[in-house]
Amino acid sequence: MKLNSIGLPSQEAEVLATELNVLLANFQVYYQNLRGLHWNIRGKRFFDLHLKFEELYNDSQLKIDLIAERVLTLDGIPFHTFEDYIKHNQLEIGKNIHNDEKAIELIVSSLSKLLLIERDILKKSGEIDDEGTNSMMGDFITEQEKTIWMLKAWQQE
Repeated sequence: MKLNSIGLPSQEAEVLATELNVLLANFQVYYQNLRGLHWNIRGKRFFDLHLKFEELYNDSQLKIDLIAERVLTLDGIPFHTFEDYIKHNQLEIGKNIHNDEKAIELIVSSLSKLLLIERDILKKSGEIDDEGTNSMMGDFITEQEKTIWMLKAWQQE
């Protein structure tokens, strides 16, 4: 079995880099959705949601960088074009959303889909003892599950 420069099986690490690129593409769409929500939200909850959406897009921007750097660590090349992002996107595109309820629904739906992708990556990275990817996915999953819980609590008023 051929190992890469960080001691992981080369072929399996290549598969993981591909899966991480799919996650990267979806995070880029999630990020842009959040920017649109931040810019376009209206109504009595504007001030709270405007700030929350900014917090979420800043967090997603950090995660995007971490994912791209992990792809590079696994000897892959991170996606960096809108063409790749759209081709591999699995999230709903949020266009012209002004309503608070619809905005939160889009975020919950997006995070739920990101969690599915991340859990699949976590399973595959666990199979080859890729602790770097495991740790990153575990951190992402923990944070996103909590965010979903909080947003769902907000929806219940």
